[in-house]
Amino acid sequence: MTGIGPVDIKVPKTRDRGGQGIHFRSELLPPYIKRTKNIETVLPWLFLKGISTGDFSEALAALLGKNTKGLSAGTISRLKQCWDNEYDDWRLRDLSKERYVYIWADGIYFNIRSDDAKQCILVIIGVTSRGNKEFLAIEDGYRESDQSWTEVLLSLKDRGLRSPNLAVDDGALDFWKAVRKVFAQTHSQRCWVHKTANILNKLPKHSQAKAKQYIHDIWMAETRENAEKAFDLFIKTYELKYPKAAQCLEKDREELLAFNDFPVDHWVHIRTSNSIESTFSTIRLGAKKTRACVSRTTILTMVYKLGLSAEKGWRKLKGFRRLADVINGVKFIDGVDEEIFERQRNAA
Repeated sequence: MTGIGPVDIKVPKTRDRGGQGIHFRSELLPPYIKRTKNIETVLPWLFLKGISTGDFSEALAALLGKNTKGLSAGTISRLKQCWDNEYDDWRLRDLSKERYVYIWADGIYFNIRSDDAKQCILVIIGVTSRGNKEFLAIEDGYRESDQSWTEVLLSLKDRGLRSPNLAVDDGALDFWKAVRKVFAQTHSQRCWVHKTANILNKLPKHSQAKAKQYIHDIWMAETRENAEKAFDLFIKTYELKYPKAAQCLEKDREELLAFNDFPVDHWVHIRTSNSIESTFSTIRLGAKKTRACVSRTTILTMVYKLGLSAEKGWRKLKGFRRLADVINGVKFIDGVDEEIFERQRNAA
């Protein structure tokens, strides 16, 4: 609706049959939101886009059909209050009955107006002993500071979270400081996707394609020995002409290769923090500023609802049966159980 009444519009075709690679993408809703019939998925998105409660009825009628027109502004407000209470209960729940083997952590920045422009959403995902991925924490913090991460981890520990075997992060130093203080026994894995981007940013464009292949050869190596050789080759190739790129890789050598000490089936999951990146990719930095200021509570609650909606579609960790071995302290060499590795080496 506009000030002059209803306006007919034409929707562009979404398929390009001319081979030009042109695709129409709505700036209001991502594809998976438009396809959903679950109102609990659509409403949080609209809140984060700055739609006021008074406009929800029309917006929902256009997206989900005329049967949703009965949702008044009061009904929407009461539903949001229920979600606020649900989030408060969720963030204080007991974690002692479950064993979380791996965790992924990241700080999510949304391009929306809020009470505090420096606010960051700190997200932690954990995988249970049965291979199910779950959100452990969705909290706000001051950027990605040591203090903010420490508070989140201490809260998890206080509610029963035992030291995870491995933590995966994009390399934020303050997160690692917090992990060492709260879960000193947890091993660290640096995200290869973020590290690759950081290294390439320190190289001229004409060198990036070849350098990316060198980096690919490191984390795709079948053994730590081969990975170390590829690692050294990159350093020797670039340290003289592009020392910053070489230093960027070298300083995190141990953290980048930590995945070799875990089951090979899990490598595809623990080499990167994509579990979080993919979940929030549709609503983070690419979105335009919302027209209205969104409160801290609204941001947290809606991110929580969107996150739990996405969680329902997550698949189990590949090779999840090996998680029991990780919990029981089985040693892995190049992703293989040490006993099996020794037998194979002796047989050779």
